[in-house]
Amino acid sequence: MTIPIQVVAVTLVFVALAGPILNSFGYAWVVVMTVAVVFGTLAYALPTWWYGTFGLREDHLVVHSGLVLRGSREVPLSRLQAVDVVRPLFMQVFGLAELRIEMAGGDGSAIRLRCLHRPLAERMRVAILAHAAGLPGRSPEAPEWPFYRLPFVLLLGALTFRVPILLSFIVLLMLATAGVVFVEFGVVGAILPLTLGLLRHFWGPLTRYTDYYASLSSDGLRLRYGMFQRRMQTVPPGRVQAVRVVEPLLWRALGVARVEANVAGYAGARQGDSATLLPVAPRRTAFALVNELFPESEAAYVPLVPNRSPVPSMVGVDERLFVSTRGLFCTVTEVVPVERVQAARLVAGPLSRFTGRVTVDVDTPPGPVRAEAPGREAGEARRFLDALVEYGRRARVPSAGTERWATRATLTRRPGPAGSGRPTFERPDGGADTFQENGRTDTADTSVESGTEGTGDTPGR
Repeated sequence: MTIPIQVVAVTLVFVALAGPILNSFGYAWVVVMTVAVVFGTLAYALPTWWYGTFGLREDHLVVHSGLVLRGSREVPLSRLQAVDVVRPLFMQVFGLAELRIEMAGGDGSAIRLRCLHRPLAERMRVAILAHAAGLPGRSPEAPEWPFYRLPFVLLLGALTFRVPILLSFIVLLMLATAGVVFVEFGVVGAILPLTLGLLRHFWGPLTRYTDYYASLSSDGLRLRYGMFQRRMQTVPPGRVQAVRVVEPLLWRALGVARVEANVAGYAGARQGDSATLLPVAPRRTAFALVNELFPESEAAYVPLVPNRSPVPSMVGVDERLFVSTRGLFCTVTEVVPVERVQAARLVAGPLSRFTGRVTVDVDTPPGPVRAEAPGREAGEARRFLDALVEYGRRARVPSAGTERWATRATLTRRPGPAGSGRPTFERPDGGADTFQENGRTDTADTSVESGTEGTGDTPGR
């Protein structure tokens, strides 16, 4: 189906651009050149489609593309970050879908398989997730458990019940009324940008998050949403690096919040498109999702310490999470697992050094979350930084990687000998490992991988 689409598109562009020029030479020239363009495009599109193949080879995804400039990509699925099935309105009409595979490698690492039949795209998604989890490629799809379905009325009310939207509506009505009463057409210059802004910030999210459904499975978090472009997004375990819960001023009266995250693998514009995990949800549901994303942790029970500055903020850290809350009108709660902190530092500008206040800044992979605790006393900030570094070092010792999550076995933490001050870690077979590094005794990361890898190919064209 992609071949006639390409032929029609190229032909229409040719007729629109070159048609008026060729028309001066006569109608016959237009017809002859249009026929030549049709057959030329067909001669290029058909072999390009024929030589474009993809498939699964053991635990690698293999993609061949191109006719004149041939390209071959073989990507280990252990680097898989996310798998999305996207269905724009045009593809929904013809029963097609696009499979987007996000890999760990930056903005140019994503693989997009366009115009697949919907059943094939869904089977490929299941097979890719199975391979990435360390299971055979023909394993059935993992079961899922419903978590949250967003009511349309709540979405409509929450999008309307925002200060910028309400102010824009009021100004728009005032301008329209003034234009009608005083017969002043100059107000159109102000109405047009306001209307475009409302379309972007109200109509856009409304159509994007309509029929929003979130579920949990062993493959990770599954999200389905969209009115004109249906999307099924699967975020495997361990790919969410940081989370923030946003509560705008008017939303707090409704008791709802928005959950956004830094998801590893998404880069550039795709990071912004895929950062929202729950567009609108009750506050309790939002924090329940945070606990599901970071197992064995409870963000609500992390002890928070307030600061002594005019702008209120609180920060806390325990052996699992770093949590900061700030904002006077819009409350933002940011949660970062200590083992996923990329860097931690103390920041003090000229004014901060004069007042003796510093900021605890925590770096995470790219995304909307940037955890920081501003306005802290120097000694207090140093204690938070030291605790964060120590908890992070301990948490990274027994943790396994995020690849092959269905078959790995990790070490189990248990209290160490009395007076030693160190925990020890047991393997699944009952043993315990330690190792000596730089004069310090630490536990060894002995993640065990088991299971049978798929060896059959799943080709497709």
